[in-house]
Amino acid sequence: MAETEATETVPRPEARTAFSLPQATALILGSIIGVGIFNLPYSLAAFGPISIIAMAVTTVGALALALMFAALSRRLPADGGPYAYARAAFGNRAGFANAWSYWITAWAGNAAIVTGWVYYVEHFVNKSGVTGWSIVIALAGLWIPAAINLSGVKNIGAVQLYTTIIKFVPLAIMSTVGLAFISTSNFQPWNVSGQSDLKAIAGAMAICLFSYLGVETAAVAAAKVRDPERNIPRATIFGTLASAVVYLLSLIAVFGTVPTQLLGEEANKASYSVAANAMAGSGSWAGDLVALAVIVSGFGALNGWIMICAEMPLAASRDGLFPGVFGKISKRGVPAIGIIASTALASIAMAVSFMGASGATVFNTLILMTGITSAIPYAFSALAQIKWRWRDHRTVHTPRLVRDLTVSVAALIFSALFIWYSRNTGETDWFLVWGPFLMAAVALLVGVPVYLRMRDRMTSPPPVPPYH
Repeated sequence: MAETEATETVPRPEARTAFSLPQATALILGSIIGVGIFNLPYSLAAFGPISIIAMAVTTVGALALALMFAALSRRLPADGGPYAYARAAFGNRAGFANAWSYWITAWAGNAAIVTGWVYYVEHFVNKSGVTGWSIVIALAGLWIPAAINLSGVKNIGAVQLYTTIIKFVPLAIMSTVGLAFISTSNFQPWNVSGQSDLKAIAGAMAICLFSYLGVETAAVAAAKVRDPERNIPRATIFGTLASAVVYLLSLIAVFGTVPTQLLGEEANKASYSVAANAMAGSGSWAGDLVALAVIVSGFGALNGWIMICAEMPLAASRDGLFPGVFGKISKRGVPAIGIIASTALASIAMAVSFMGASGATVFNTLILMTGITSAIPYAFSALAQIKWRWRDHRTVHTPRLVRDLTVSVAALIFSALFIWYSRNTGETDWFLVWGPFLMAAVALLVGVPVYLRMRDRMTSPPPVPPYH
């Protein structure tokens, strides 16, 4: 009976409130392009310009993931995306593990996003970086988007669309005009990490992955997308391709404009503002404009990810895998408890991080942790696609088999590599090196008692639709 009630509390949105293709694409773009890319040069300065190669390789993996999620969403346009695929393919135990892991990714990722967002806000206020004020600024960055989410789907979509347009401007300028200011001398030394080129690329890739988190968000929010079988695949591909182009070109421009040593300095955490000022040649007006655009960008990303934070528990609650409270819908048509709980957890993770280590270590540890917890559902999604496509091939002729299997195997390999290389390789203390794994392990273990409590209430996974 409880399971039936949970299902009835999750109505699909009306067409007038559901995301259109432009809004779904904006969700992808807005979730991928947050502040991660704008803080990457600062985080990657420990590796040097060789990080550009790491970004290129990471882009290949991100495109493989995008193609895979596009194919999976056509077949199973279910709320929860990666969680739904893992559950349908491997049962409730795998489904719960993936839902829990992805939920950690979402709220811990918000803590990382808002930490990087503060860097750009402090371009204008709290320039001395007083920790208490940094935390206050970060709390505002989390709870104002949460309030927008609580106000309803229509407002979420509007904020996402307009902030995505604004955030794309500095990246587009850096990706075009910025290339004209490159000095090849800034690309030397190529690798400053003290490691082999291969290890440096691998270490930088794990950090670059954070910038691509979000390729799956339209699939996660399937219930809020109009005509999901058609619009989710298109939004996923369009959003990821657009992000990939500006990511690669703008990163080349920043590393080519500002010497690596300067990018790694604490005072230059707002890397894109530093690069813009270097291009402008005098004053700080260019950097100020970029900082304002990044603040808007981070706000939009937090708006989208706070919604995603609540969508995964909502889908899992409907299936009896998460407590029923996460499945309750407010009068505004949103899962209010999920929004509030996820934002509270992100606030705690953010505050703990600010009161602990400082500088790039804070940001890197959080993003490496989310790399681990996101790669788990990515890998299970790849395994689900491999399982289903191989089964399809044995029963019907499927001409796209080689393409789909190649993409899925590539996504699986990248997921495994991202987990393995999600270490703070620039640190010497073993606790800091393996800190992301320790934090992820603790967060995952907390889910065990929740699973034990919910396992007798779980509904059976739905049948998998045939290939089409």
